[in-house]
Amino acid sequence: MEANGKHAKIAITGGIGSGKSAAGKILQDLGYPVFSCDEIYAGLCKEREFLELLGAHFPGCVEGGVLRREVMSRIVFENETARQTLNALSHPLIIARLFEKMRPFPLSFAEVPLLFETHSEREFDRVLVILRETERRIEAVRARSGLSRAEILSRMARQFDYSRPRESYPENCVLLENNSSLADLKDSLLHALKDLL
Repeated sequence: MEANGKHAKIAITGGIGSGKSAAGKILQDLGYPVFSCDEIYAGLCKEREFLELLGAHFPGCVEGGVLRREVMSRIVFENETARQTLNALSHPLIIARLFEKMRPFPLSFAEVPLLFETHSEREFDRVLVILRETERRIEAVRARSGLSRAEILSRMARQFDYSRPRESYPENCVLLENNSSLADLKDSLLHALKDLL
C-alpha cells in the first residue's frame, strides 16, 4: 500500500489502558511491521547525551548515568509545564527515529501514545484510534502497574480526551472500539485494514 506516492505510515493511539499494545501485537502477528514509540524512548533513556539533557532540565531525575523513572514519572504527571518540556525534548527525537525505522516498508504501523498531545496526527497517513470504556481502562492499568484508581484517573485527566464526539476527530482517523474480547478487536482491525488497503 502506498499513500500519495509514498510509503504509508499508520499510527495506533488511544488513552492509557485502551489496548494500543494489544492492537499492535495483533497486527504484528498478522505479519505487519509494528514499531513502538515507548521502546524508542526507552532506548533514548540509555544514551548519555539524552540523559544529560534530561538531567539539565529535571534535577534529580538522573543519578549515576541512569534515569530514575519513578521520579521522572511523578514530576511530569504532577506538573503540566514539566510534561510539556519533556515532550518538547523527546518527541522530535522519537518521531525522527520512528520514521527512520518505518521508511523501508511500504506499509507499517507505530504505537504512538501521545499522538494528539504532540499534534502529530497529520504526520501519519492514517490513525487507528483505540477507544475503551473508562472502567475497563482503569482495570487494565491497575493489573499491569499497581497504580491506584486515583493515580490512574489523574493520568487520564492529563491526556487527550478520547470521549469527544467522533466527528471531532481528524479525517485520517479510524475509530475502533475495544470493549469486548481480543478476538473482537482483531475483527475490527481486519475490517479497518480492508478499508485502508
